[in-house]
Amino acid sequence: VNFNCPGQIVIAGETAAVETAAEKMKEAGAKRAVMLPVSAPFHSRLMEPAALRLKEELDKIQVSDAQIPVVANVTGKILTDANDIKESLVTQAANPVLWEDCVAEMVNFGVTRFVEVGPGKVLTGFTKKINKDMELANVEDIASLEKTLEFLKGVR
Repeated sequence: VNFNCPGQIVIAGETAAVETAAEKMKEAGAKRAVMLPVSAPFHSRLMEPAALRLKEELDKIQVSDAQIPVVANVTGKILTDANDIKESLVTQAANPVLWEDCVAEMVNFGVTRFVEVGPGKVLTGFTKKINKDMELANVEDIASLEKTLEFLKGVR
C-alpha cells in the first residue's frame, strides 16, 4: 500500500494475512518485515467504505484550483484542477501511496529542496534514499523551524 523508497514497501490487509505475508517475506530473504502499529489498513481496498464517506464530505465543500501544484500520492503526478484534486483525495484513501513516483515528479518539476512538516523525519529519510542530491529539512518544533528557516534563507 506504500511504495516508500527503494527497498521499502508497506502492505496492508486483515491482520492474520499480513502476519502470514510477513513470515513468508522473511522466509524469502527479506531483511525485515515489521508489523506497523496503525489503527486501520490505510491505502488498501479495505478502506473503500471510508473513501466513499470522504467523497460525500468533499462533495459538500468547494475546492479551488491549486495555485501551487499538488503532487497526488496515488498517481505521483502534478495536479492543479480542483476536481482532479478532490478525486485524488478520495482515490488515495483506498489505493497505494507512490512516494517514489511523487519525489521523481517533483524532481522533474525542478524541485531541489524538500521540507517535511510534522512529527518525525520519515518522509525526509525516504526522500534521501530516493535521491541523495536533494536538500532536506523538517519542521516539528520551534528548534527545527528555526533551523529550517535558516536553511531556506535566500530561497524565493
